[in-house]
Amino acid sequence: MQGFAPIVLPTATTVVAAHQVTNGPPIAAIARIRLYSAEEWEAFTNEWAHYFFQGKTVVRFTGAGDKGVDIAVFDPGQDFTGVWDGYQCKHYDDPLRPSDIYVELGKVLWFSFSGEYSTPRSHTFIAPCGIGTKLNSLLMNPDKLRQELIANWDKHCRTEITNAQEIPLQGAFLDYVNAFDFAIFKGKQPLALIDEHRASPYHATRFGGGLPARPVTSSPPAAIAADETKYVEQLYLAYGDHLKKPVASIADLGKPALREHFSRQREAFYQAEALRVFVRDKVEPGTFERLQDEIYAGVVDTKDGDHPDGYKRVVAVTKAAQEMSITANPIAPIAQTQDRHGICHQLANDDKLKWTR
Repeated sequence: MQGFAPIVLPTATTVVAAHQVTNGPPIAAIARIRLYSAEEWEAFTNEWAHYFFQGKTVVRFTGAGDKGVDIAVFDPGQDFTGVWDGYQCKHYDDPLRPSDIYVELGKVLWFSFSGEYSTPRSHTFIAPCGIGTKLNSLLMNPDKLRQELIANWDKHCRTEITNAQEIPLQGAFLDYVNAFDFAIFKGKQPLALIDEHRASPYHATRFGGGLPARPVTSSPPAAIAADETKYVEQLYLAYGDHLKKPVASIADLGKPALREHFSRQREAFYQAEALRVFVRDKVEPGTFERLQDEIYAGVVDTKDGDHPDGYKRVVAVTKAAQEMSITANPIAPIAQTQDRHGICHQLANDDKLKWTR
């Protein structure tokens, strides 16, 4: 029939993987933040501010009476009487328009004029759907932004800045507004915010994509370092138990196989330490420690079992660690065999695993 055509389903060109059926197609970060509730948006911006501005004092204001500031970032040793930057985190379903921020501009002007705080070095608006075209144009033209605010003052600001009084735009306050540097008002688009959020260890949890490639781990130094003392002493005891004689240094090991084993254990410890440092700012706090706990839970029964000597116990426990199936921890996909062996020695360093009785 003219005007109609049969439905033709697309021909598959790729093999569908299990994770695609389970999770569906990935959602881009820019689309994901637009789905956030107000609470999720607040949590996201808290993470961004806390980690992106490390080294500065970051304060979050919530509820009514925020005086135009959601997040204040202070230079070291500064407060509201000194150098600071303000951020307004708006949660709307559409890009921000000028009418969305007029009252916020009015608050900054009024409260800085009244001496509630010093004029911020910058005041930036952020929103999940970004800054709309008209508002972005105004923010890029400070004089035009001032004119538009003055024209809209009575409609958006006069009775909205504070419940205590009306704020007419007249007299000394009008002079202040006319002299104010409107170039401090800026907008940050969500893509820039997402990129800066990468400094947060929560980024991979929020947006997926896995962890970045690991750098190559350096070889251990020839001399035993101070942070190796405990696990090395435990290994010496294990070797002594095996050789039936005291072992106080590498020279006492005698057998090349034991020397090579000791060298591998040090390499594994340094590999695990490198992993711990690598993921420290890339996953949520406590993630690596949970991996240690999971490995401990998986090997402790092997450790407590019967073994001919301490050395054989070390071999059995590290073998059990490498054979464990660990799927829940986000670090697991990049944790190699050496990492698992090294975590056993981290646990020995913490007196959680002992090789001799």
